[in-house]
Amino acid sequence: MSQRRVVVTGLGALTPLGKNVSESWTNLVNSRSGLTPITKLPDFNENYDIPHQFPSSLSVGYIPSFYGHESNNDAYPENLFTSQDMRRMNKFSKYAIISTYEALKDAKLISQYREQQESNGKFKLNIANIDNFGCSIGSGIASISDTVDAVNTFNSKKKKKISPLLIPLILNNMAASHIAIKFGLRGPLTSTSTACATGGNSIGDAYHLIKLKKSDIMVCGAAEASIHPIALSGFYRAKSLSSTGISRPFDSSRDGFVLGEGAGILILEELEHALKRGCTKIYGEIVGYGMSSDAYHITAPDPTGNGALRAMQMATTNVNTNIDSKKPINWHVNCHSTSTKLGDFSEIQAITQLFRNTTQNKLINSGRIGCSSNKGSMGHLLGAAGAVEAIFTLKSLEQGIVPHTLNLNEVDPNIMEVCDNTNNNANFKIELIKKKPMQIDLDYAISNSFGFGGVNASLCFKKYT
Repeated sequence: MSQRRVVVTGLGALTPLGKNVSESWTNLVNSRSGLTPITKLPDFNENYDIPHQFPSSLSVGYIPSFYGHESNNDAYPENLFTSQDMRRMNKFSKYAIISTYEALKDAKLISQYREQQESNGKFKLNIANIDNFGCSIGSGIASISDTVDAVNTFNSKKKKKISPLLIPLILNNMAASHIAIKFGLRGPLTSTSTACATGGNSIGDAYHLIKLKKSDIMVCGAAEASIHPIALSGFYRAKSLSSTGISRPFDSSRDGFVLGEGAGILILEELEHALKRGCTKIYGEIVGYGMSSDAYHITAPDPTGNGALRAMQMATTNVNTNIDSKKPINWHVNCHSTSTKLGDFSEIQAITQLFRNTTQNKLINSGRIGCSSNKGSMGHLLGAAGAVEAIFTLKSLEQGIVPHTLNLNEVDPNIMEVCDNTNNNANFKIELIKKKPMQIDLDYAISNSFGFGGVNASLCFKKYT
């Protein structure tokens, strides 16, 4: 019996780099930064000027003005949110809905003549069997701002009551539920929260549901809206944030990550289902998904990279390259690397071990491996990072471009040594892409997502043919 193939037919993103996929991708490959010094935030004096908690030198990957309150906004139609939605939805759910709308439009699942909402604020989709259309959307922290607001109200001397909407506002699954309700998705509904691996796990869960015939088509990804003084204080106290406000993965001067926010949404579809409905745009095929646990520490990764290695090995198990072919197999690894000393080094160790230890080098066949991290440009989007970076990975496959790592000026000598030792003793080349994008005909790509608690997720994509 033939295996069900899972392809990606639609993309949507809201990031510090842009209000949609096209704008975000263009800015990424053109060396534009989406990071904003906290001193430039509109509410800096009121909420962020607290030097006893964190320095004013921090930066964030900020979504300005929620990309939607401007009168000339073209990211989504005015009727996407009702007045009730605006009251009842938390910010990360709104981010997710904006990106879902873009992904559904991209996949031609909302046609022009069916775009109008019904009176109840819902959209009709251009698909026959809505019962097999599922949703897998996660978030790392959900709504920290609503939680803090409720605590402040509860403790207020004015004896005000907290909102009756508090519990729905802070539940992690609400983005997935709001999307299912607004677009009428009656298939499997699930929500993952695995810290910074959330986006990768959410996509992987959707992939498994389609492979197991539980669904034919899935909206999947993650959203995050955790830029808040409490979040900055917590991460700064954990010694995770860059005190310089610069994200520079792999660089010898890296000193931590920059907190970001946003959403990334993908439409995953069983191949025959996509072809039968007349889908003409396929970004790539998912050929593997790997998961593992470091079982090491609540915040620090296993310094050997063993957990990351096992996740990538699981993701690439079913990769079937013809080792007798004379054509080199070229890869892109979109690294999770967040600009921390230990994390970046351990991931590079894992990547070199993956390709070096593979039996007969079946994955590479004398090809090139372009490695980079998107976080130099947009910061670390926490739970949404893996989803947005999976989208950029698919764009790399589609266009034959590996984005460079912004702010990577001088590669850490320890990381360079690992790469050089591997390249000198292997029939392939691992390259850390800096200064400008790499133009290369890619065959496969890996998108990594690793989170606090030692959770690892790895997705393997193949160019669709």
